[in-house]
Amino acid sequence: MSSAKRNIIYLLLGALLGVTLTLLLTDQPETHKENSAGQDKSPLYWVAPMDDTYRRDKPGKSPMGMDLVPVYSKSEQAVAKGEVKISPQVINQLSVKTVAVEQRDLSQSIKTTGYIQFDEDKIHHVHPRVQGWVEQLFVTSVGDSVEKGQPLYELYSPELVNAQEELLIALKRNNSELIRAAKSRLKALHLPEDFITNLQKNKQIKKNVTFYAPRTGVLKKLNIRHGFYIKPGMTLMSIGGLEQMWVEAQIFERDTALVEAGLPVKLTLDYYPGRTWHSQLERVYPVLNEKTRTVRVRFSLNNPNLLLKPNMFANIEIETKPIKNALVVPAQAVIQTGDQNKVVLALGDGVFKSVDVVMGQAAQGYIEIIHGLTTNDRVVSSAQFLIDSESSKTSDFMRMQSNTLPFAQVKGVINSINKATRTLNISREPIAKWNRSAATMDFIASPRINLDRLMVNHPIEFSFEVGDELVVTQITLLEGQ
Repeated sequence: MSSAKRNIIYLLLGALLGVTLTLLLTDQPETHKENSAGQDKSPLYWVAPMDDTYRRDKPGKSPMGMDLVPVYSKSEQAVAKGEVKISPQVINQLSVKTVAVEQRDLSQSIKTTGYIQFDEDKIHHVHPRVQGWVEQLFVTSVGDSVEKGQPLYELYSPELVNAQEELLIALKRNNSELIRAAKSRLKALHLPEDFITNLQKNKQIKKNVTFYAPRTGVLKKLNIRHGFYIKPGMTLMSIGGLEQMWVEAQIFERDTALVEAGLPVKLTLDYYPGRTWHSQLERVYPVLNEKTRTVRVRFSLNNPNLLLKPNMFANIEIETKPIKNALVVPAQAVIQTGDQNKVVLALGDGVFKSVDVVMGQAAQGYIEIIHGLTTNDRVVSSAQFLIDSESSKTSDFMRMQSNTLPFAQVKGVINSINKATRTLNISREPIAKWNRSAATMDFIASPRINLDRLMVNHPIEFSFEVGDELVVTQITLLEGQ
């Protein structure tokens, strides 16, 4: 579902729930009569069922043709700012459930993808010690399997010919020092021991010298072809082993604090369903990739059956180190609004309050609470829509609070309109219920009021609330006056 559709659904649900809460949290006439002995039984005002800002001093119809609902004074009020008291009947009707904040060990797993590659520590790179020409190449392409001692290439090098001649001269002179020096030079040029022994025995110089594979494995790189001229410093080829493989994976920047060497790791392959490999994290690389914002991690796997092949993709699961005795609440109890994270704190006796919390790690259906709760608290774990549909950064249960602002409905005339400050100067008629005479004063227009449709010197009937400011909540243009 797209975010736009989801937002529309939330708005519709919020409007419907707002009306439901208005009705549920308002004492009905029958209940009021039973429990309000000695109290004023007259309604404070009448409100539209589908719009709680549409208020009147007497019964009537809403703009949608529905009967206005009477709102009575509450017999019980919230004890502090931001708190709301809900009757047990309403709690049952709304299926409000609470759970205790608890401490538990919280662990999570990081799932990512990785790829299998050669063990870099065991790759053998073949470099020449002399310059010369490749007379014959015994391996042809990357991926070829090679065995230790297998011929790789044949080289003609004048330098190797000269080194052989030096040994024969030393042998002819029977000079042990020269013999030892000549043999050492041949070894330094990577000529094998059996080649030197045969040269010493047969005394025949070979113009083309064959070089052999130093280990068993797979040809990872091949940078030469038949007839190439090579010289020291060149990497002719690389041979990697398959008996042990490296696995590298990428983890997001936000998870770097959770991983360290020694954590258990599981690996699965789509190529081998149902089979799992286990290992331990060996390395967390210290450098963050500035483009992908990820960090590399690595571990090794033995590969006796050669099932793991270089460049295979793998599914990786890293078990992070558990957080001991974390203070947690169920994940569904936290209301995440983007800028704020809140929970509904159950204070007892039907009193609730929305409080800000600082979240930590989330795992196993729980969220760690770093700040905002204690182990003695209880939070609402269901019916979270009661807050989500009504709250914002500044509302803090304002639509659920039982206290109501003083409210009046009166006729008047608009003298001036300031759209920049949304200020209306209105000359109003007397307000009988407050014993107030007629007056001219400034009012603040509610954000719901469209100022463009208002006209100066036009008679109106309007409703307003008395709080920190006089706020106009409803305006009706009167005709024929």
